[in-house]
Amino acid sequence: MQPLASLPSPSDGVWHLGPLPLRAYALMIIIGIVVAIWLGERRWTARGGTPNVVVDVAVWTVPFGLVGGRLYHVITDYERYFGDGQDPVNVLKIWHGGLGIWGAIALGAVGAWIGCRRRGISLGAFGDAVAPGIALAQAIGRWGNWWNQELYGKPLNTWWAVKIDAAHRPADPKYADIATYHPTFLYESLWCVGVAVLVIWAGRRFRLTHGRTFALYVAAYTVGRFWIESLRIDDAHHLLGMRLNNWTALIVFIGAVAYLWQARGRAGGEEAVTVAAAGVETASSTADTADPVPAGSVAAPAAVQVEKSASGSPQAGPVAVATDERETPPPDAPDAPVPGAPESATADEPVAPGGETAGAATEQLADQTTGAATEQAADEAAGGDGDRDPEEPGDESGTPAVDEPRPPAQEDAAEGDSAVAGDRSKTAGPSAEEAADKEPS
Repeated sequence: MQPLASLPSPSDGVWHLGPLPLRAYALMIIIGIVVAIWLGERRWTARGGTPNVVVDVAVWTVPFGLVGGRLYHVITDYERYFGDGQDPVNVLKIWHGGLGIWGAIALGAVGAWIGCRRRGISLGAFGDAVAPGIALAQAIGRWGNWWNQELYGKPLNTWWAVKIDAAHRPADPKYADIATYHPTFLYESLWCVGVAVLVIWAGRRFRLTHGRTFALYVAAYTVGRFWIESLRIDDAHHLLGMRLNNWTALIVFIGAVAYLWQARGRAGGEEAVTVAAAGVETASSTADTADPVPAGSVAAPAAVQVEKSASGSPQAGPVAVATDERETPPPDAPDAPVPGAPESATADEPVAPGGETAGAATEQLADQTTGAATEQAADEAAGGDGDRDPEEPGDESGTPAVDEPRPPAQEDAAEGDSAVAGDRSKTAGPSAEEAADKEPS
């Protein structure tokens, strides 16, 4: 009994534009890819990503996905191409149908990984952006099965059943007189549209990042694929009474749910822009592109460089900052103080080597001479040279060193120093001998 109404099937899925055949199956695949790239690009840029990144990554993803889908189909249905009386060249005739979604996603992910690494972006962020587009691409691509009159389900007697021509019906004689079947391509197409809507809504509602949006797409798709696969009657391998694609859908579903559970604590946004767009530069590139200090400008404060002393503790020291030109002070500006000079030094004093003035050096020498004279007088009062400390300068036997005669120039200098020392001692106060004379007898 035939239904009163049914979905018709196209009689031919090829149009010829002169010598060039235009196949509907390939056209559906191409339209799906274009939609996936378009939607993925919009979602990527909306998240702050650099434009055209999805297109660049798709250059790797699409070829890998097509090859992976074809390989999965050929491996799982090898007897169609390598069995008795079969032509292995038919493996290359992809327009006849035969793309396994599992292989397309698996090998397509490898291509996406390569493309993401080349652009320096996160594979998880990329997957979250393109997940709804992939679902829509599957929804469009499934109509290629309708054009080829393939992959339909069990017989169905209702108005939405799809009519299949006798040449495309199963080889089993029991289906010879049955013209209408479950339109599984339509079921999966509608299901994938619902998955795309679900993924977009859930991604915004729950802020699914770090690959969780893509995992939700995988989990939702496998649920629908499991029950749709159970309706199909085309030849397939079975394992423990269940079709191989059902087992694959079950395993992939478990993996997607496990990832969602494992990544449930990840919150916050994920960087979606490329390294170049984010302005991230290395120290060398920043130094190369830095503008020089303009002439006549004040240099920035010197950086503090942390060094290690001999004890291992960090020490901070200034680091010189080189500029193109030094600032020219005005003519009436006072001279800048010399680093390391004492506060008592004036501009009239000549600057000695090492940053000290001549007056400071003379005062230091006078202090040393006065101290030596005072110590010598104290030693004579205590008992003379016989009580000299053997550690005082002398030879190794303990004999005091004998003063060598000095040249006249050195004697004059010493006399001058002694005179200066005498003047300082008068200013400072009474000497040790005067203090002893003033003590009460």
